[in-house]
Amino acid sequence: MTLQLGIDLGGTKIEIVALGSDGGELLRRRVPTPRGDYMGTVMAVVGLVESVENELDGRGTVGVGIPGAESRVTGLVKNANSTWLIGQPLRRDLQALLHRQVRIENDANCFALSEATDGAAAGADVVLGVILGTGVGGGIVVRGKTLVGANAIAGEWGHNPMPGEHDRATCYCGRQGCVELYLSGPGLARDHKVSGGDTPGAEAIVAGAAAGDSDCEATLARYESRLARALAQVINVLDPEVIVLGGGLSNVERLYDNVPRLWGAHVFSDHVATRLVKNRHGDSSGVRGAARLWREAP
Repeated sequence: MTLQLGIDLGGTKIEIVALGSDGGELLRRRVPTPRGDYMGTVMAVVGLVESVENELDGRGTVGVGIPGAESRVTGLVKNANSTWLIGQPLRRDLQALLHRQVRIENDANCFALSEATDGAAAGADVVLGVILGTGVGGGIVVRGKTLVGANAIAGEWGHNPMPGEHDRATCYCGRQGCVELYLSGPGLARDHKVSGGDTPGAEAIVAGAAAGDSDCEATLARYESRLARALAQVINVLDPEVIVLGGGLSNVERLYDNVPRLWGAHVFSDHVATRLVKNRHGDSSGVRGAARLWREAP
């Protein structure tokens, strides 16, 4: 049996999905990520591939989504918030152990590819997939193909400076005032705390706002304003037809009404046709996109 295997190499879990030739899902499995252990992470990926192929009695193409990118200069992993991957020859090691070619792509690109193929943005020419979770990332798909860019950083809006803010807190990447510091889940919780709120965690803040807590509502309103400003910058450059949200904060339903009402003040147009939509495939989107990397031309 010919399989399409996709792997989502996350900071807390590694997930694999096996798709058949028709794109239908055959099997899904996940294991904890050996945090801080590079070779342990590599062997966990290899073990998942081998176990799935044995169970399904087939062999597959392998695509891997990672929380970073490969350097076009060295081929080593860079920009990964799973920092033990940085500077490592991940593709080379996986290919040697799996005895086949492996495609590696940024996990946000995999998410965007999945949603552009048969998800919430199916049929759109230009799609921006946005991750709002533990970190903030983005991926771009143009006419069904991921856009990687000259430096392999296309879509990395999470490390642009947040417009209109003067808090110069330092991001893990070493830069100050990054969008990720404000729009990630931990960033939302941090803003609530520094503004005097005592509700811990993004999920509790969202629930508090829905229940009428004025401090939580104020925090969420600031979040919406910042998200509108940050996305407006991307719209002014890329002008996508659809922006698809993923990650834990994509489940905040009020964003889809409130943010488009706010971003018009910052977009250089008399009308904003860009649609802001929730993902269709949920947590499955990134791993499904990774499986489809071999459908793209090299």
